[in-house]
Amino acid sequence: MMKKLLLAIIISLNLFFVYGQVIPFEFEKQTGYKGNNIPDLTYLEDSYSFLVLGDFGRVGDYYQQDVARELGHATIVFDAEFIVSVGDNFYPNGVASVADYHWISSFESVYKDPSLYRDWYVALGNHDYRGNVQAQIDYSNVSRRWNMPARYYSKTFEINGNEKMLLIVMDTNPYIESYHNSPEKYNGLAEQDTAKQTKWLVEQLKTDDPQVKWKIVVGHHPLYSGGKRKDSDDTKLFEKRFADLFDEYRVDAYICGHEHDLQIIKPKGRFTTQFLSGAASEVRETGRREGTIFSAAEPGFMTFSILGSKMLVQTVRADKIGATVLYKYEVTK
Repeated sequence: MMKKLLLAIIISLNLFFVYGQVIPFEFEKQTGYKGNNIPDLTYLEDSYSFLVLGDFGRVGDYYQQDVARELGHATIVFDAEFIVSVGDNFYPNGVASVADYHWISSFESVYKDPSLYRDWYVALGNHDYRGNVQAQIDYSNVSRRWNMPARYYSKTFEINGNEKMLLIVMDTNPYIESYHNSPEKYNGLAEQDTAKQTKWLVEQLKTDDPQVKWKIVVGHHPLYSGGKRKDSDDTKLFEKRFADLFDEYRVDAYICGHEHDLQIIKPKGRFTTQFLSGAASEVRETGRREGTIFSAAEPGFMTFSILGSKMLVQTVRADKIGATVLYKYEVTK
């Protein structure tokens, strides 16, 4: 009995020592994980990390399976805290109920890497509004990992002993003027009170918590785009409504989707950087505009790692072979 106890202690100490010397991915491989590494990803020891994808729900078709596989690998590489979805979770018309088979075919059976069974914080997209929005909220009570407590919500995370990150998830759909011309297409959109949501948003951004060092807002629709909706009136009006507000309250990152590509944009004179990650299944041609830092019509996702006064964002391409880091961008406080 004593020999077994000593052996168990020695094994535990060895694992502790090994874990302290290798990246999380190598540790998981030593314990039996069967996934692959993404060598191009920069892992920052002691950083606080999360991953972002968007516009994904296509029953595993298009590039969804490839992106899901590599998203799982990246989550292991970073030992990421959580995953963000920027909306359009189910194409073409959302879900009908919490029992809709779309939950199995487009979410549960696709995002099946063991690393992906951690918290997902989910926004609503325009295609989600074509179905039962309340069902996506209610699924939070069905799934341990799906988090959508309301159409819009916020959560504060401790990123180290004395610093926090404020994550605000908006419902951007009611702010899109053209949607109100087709109320039959977007269920319950007309009843949403944008003045109430804006007041709530400002109250969140005005937080008096001195430990909140990072402010990140998530929404489906972009402030800016070099892609299909570059010159859209909806995009221009959304920018007019929120770009100044985000700058005023020093939002470090606005994370969105809607365009089926990968973009990083920070127009001249702006404080807030926009990160657009809407390429988790379908991909469309994209382009550039004033302030474009990066754009690519490639399937993939983004990773965010916070360490001290810096946030490292990496844009990852995923295909049937594996994953490649396309671009790395650093936000400095």
